[in-house]
Amino acid sequence: MSDTIVPGRWARFRDSYLLYSFKRDLVAQLSLVLFAMLIFAAVFAPWLAPANPYDLAQIDIMASELPPFWIDGADPQYLMGTDAQGRDLLSTILYGLRVSLIIGFGAVLMQAVIGVSFGLMAGYLGGRVDAFLMRLADIQLSFSTLMVAIIVGALVKAIFGGATFSEYAVPLLVLIIGLAEWPQYARTVRASVLAERSKEYVDAARVMGLKSRRIMFRHILPNTLSPIFVISTVQVANAIISEAALSFLGLGMPETHPSLGSLIKSGFDYIQSGSWWITLIPGAVLVILVLVINLLGDWLRDVLNPRLYKG
Repeated sequence: MSDTIVPGRWARFRDSYLLYSFKRDLVAQLSLVLFAMLIFAAVFAPWLAPANPYDLAQIDIMASELPPFWIDGADPQYLMGTDAQGRDLLSTILYGLRVSLIIGFGAVLMQAVIGVSFGLMAGYLGGRVDAFLMRLADIQLSFSTLMVAIIVGALVKAIFGGATFSEYAVPLLVLIIGLAEWPQYARTVRASVLAERSKEYVDAARVMGLKSRRIMFRHILPNTLSPIFVISTVQVANAIISEAALSFLGLGMPETHPSLGSLIKSGFDYIQSGSWWITLIPGAVLVILVLVINLLGDWLRDVLNPRLYKG
């Protein structure tokens, strides 16, 4: 039976408008290729990086601020040059890319879990539950990601010390960005649920005596996945930007555990001295990463929006 189901699913996907649109959108194809290459580089950073930026034995302070290979005075050993601490810049970018992506995807996963759950309950149950959760979302929206980072960071440093904050910077940033951005999911899912709960299949599920939780997660949720996918692509880019901004301000990743944001911050003071590559090369990688994610999100939004479908 599975032999007939799998080919049927593949045939539906092959003939779907999603694949049809992707084959005819060169920007989406290039964005997906670049994004896949960045994901590959981040996942296999320990094998692709020429050196381990966390290993002090591989860091030569005498080789600090060496330029990239296309500039006079470069060392062929360091293709992208070195930073002010003598670390190989290509290696720190690969490891930093991995950290930024982990924080981005982790924060979005947390946002989705909280926001989708609250949005389903608010839209389906309505009444006081809806009013309470939406007012909670309004309160949350009044606190920016930076303000949440300052509050959480100050509490953690005051209670456990700065060393603990540096050691657990990745889960703390996931927590900070996830708590700051979940209302985006909640409001979108609530709007979709309000449109779905009056349909016949929901009424039929109620008549059959199904519990509200099962109706919400087994029947209504699958019909609200399209906007969730679109939001997720945009929110991943936003989470990566938020992490970079927090790290640049000194509220995120420490320089000893580089992310793209902390790399930009560590080299910012050396731009005027001529060592521009310490900041600009990680900054270019960050721009490319966010750009391809946003382009994929725009394409996915256009494909999944039925009002834009032309047949």
